[in-house]
Amino acid sequence: MDKKLLAILACPVCKGELKYDREKQELVCKNDGMAFPIRDGIPVMLEKEARTLTTDERLS
Repeated sequence: MDKKLLAILACPVCKGELKYDREKQELVCKNDGMAFPIRDGIPVMLEKEARTLTTDERLS
């Protein structure tokens, strides 16, 4: 994930900060408890495509 792109992206729901999870290829919003997938190097910033974080993921 390009650091410049990550710096300008925000959560489409709350407009909060996103964290890049390299292992899972996701952008994570802890505020909303959502993870947005990255497919073929392109972040999919759609709420309906996001998965809900587990309780453990929210706490870590």
